[in-house]
Amino acid sequence: MLDLVIRGGQVVTPQGVGAWDIGVQGERIAMVGLLGELRDVGRVVDATGKIVVPGGVEPHTHLAHWISMQPEEPLFTLGPEEDTRGMAFGGTTTHVDFCFVRPGKDLAEVIEPRVALLGVQPLRIFDQIPEAIQQGFPSIKVFTADILPPHAKRPPSRLDFGRIQAAMEQVARHGGIMAVHGEDHDIVQFNYERFRADGRLEGANLHLIHNTLSEALSFRRTIALARATGAAVYFVHTSAQAGVEAVAEARAAGQPVYAETLHHYTCFTADDYRTPRGFCYHTYPSLKGPEDQRALWDGLLGSGVSTVGTDEFPTSLELKLRGKSVEDVTGGNLGAEARMGIVFTEGVVGHGMSLQRFAEVTATNAARLLGLYPRKGVIAPGSDADLVLIDPAIRKRLTREDFHVSDYSPWEGWEARGWPVTTILRGKVIVEGGRLLGGTDDGRLVPRKIDPAVLARPAC
Repeated sequence: MLDLVIRGGQVVTPQGVGAWDIGVQGERIAMVGLLGELRDVGRVVDATGKIVVPGGVEPHTHLAHWISMQPEEPLFTLGPEEDTRGMAFGGTTTHVDFCFVRPGKDLAEVIEPRVALLGVQPLRIFDQIPEAIQQGFPSIKVFTADILPPHAKRPPSRLDFGRIQAAMEQVARHGGIMAVHGEDHDIVQFNYERFRADGRLEGANLHLIHNTLSEALSFRRTIALARATGAAVYFVHTSAQAGVEAVAEARAAGQPVYAETLHHYTCFTADDYRTPRGFCYHTYPSLKGPEDQRALWDGLLGSGVSTVGTDEFPTSLELKLRGKSVEDVTGGNLGAEARMGIVFTEGVVGHGMSLQRFAEVTATNAARLLGLYPRKGVIAPGSDADLVLIDPAIRKRLTREDFHVSDYSPWEGWEARGWPVTTILRGKVIVEGGRLLGGTDDGRLVPRKIDPAVLARPAC
């Protein structure tokens, strides 16, 4: 007996898109095909007129994290209880969160509290990477630059390239992937000093400090180091044409190098900083120009950009807009709830993205790159029954009432063309008819292991 059948939808699978039914038994997909008038079913979800895609995999969140841009008081982003509610409404069923390893801390010290909740490092920290990978945490992130100004009273986050090399050697040897925030430290820090000396501290100048040259230099240096160590690299929040080009060249040479972008980068430019709520759209690296947007879309439509993330860093509107200068604007985005709907609107409807490619950039590729595939990110027998029904007939201008996290959304006023309406997590309908039916106890920690093919060559 099947517990659930999703019937009558246009189903998106790696093998193609078709008018198939999906049979669910327990938490897993049991079958995909023409199930006809099968009667021995616990429940039927009518998907007529809807597009059925894999539950979204959000590769980049920072939930319940200290906000370093406002060091005068202990402030934190919203936690998983608040933010995953929005993800559920928006069709994201899995997210990968980040935990910071500050100087003096061990990997276990930061991983264990982070799991319970759901800088230059001494050399000993790198000896702990193999154990972390073995325990199911195979993506290790490094910063190639401090993103805030040199006089800021915040702990440094950058690793020098000697230590990045040490980390890459361990990651390459033990089946991990190196996630990289790629900006050039010297360029960014000199720009902060120069703009302070010139009195050009307006926040609208952020793109001139975190500029495209910085991304170009850092990406190419990181790629060279990865080539020498044999490491696979996942560049988070790729923002510029220069980054897209560097990744494309590395992939053409056979290196396992991958780019993530953010839907904020594809929809807003640095000109938006000058609008009344322009800093709502900011994260580090900064927004860039129209030519960078075009390159990002070309990468998403082709194969040069593998995933769409958010760099989710959810705060209140007051906190997000508190900073006004290049030295204190709060980074990070509030966008996980809107991610699937905006990529469908702007990608599928606006740019002609195929439905299969939509599934890849919103779910499948992130699952593959971060070690969740095939349990997550795909509609196939044996995979978790994480499914989203998108209604392509929806046409509406988004308002605050359409969102379920914080007291604002950067996407208020955006014209949506298609939107998620039903979300199923491991066979349980958790959002339907505008109502949240799931709860925080539905969440599970998923240990991850990356397919060696992903680490050996460009695989997605």
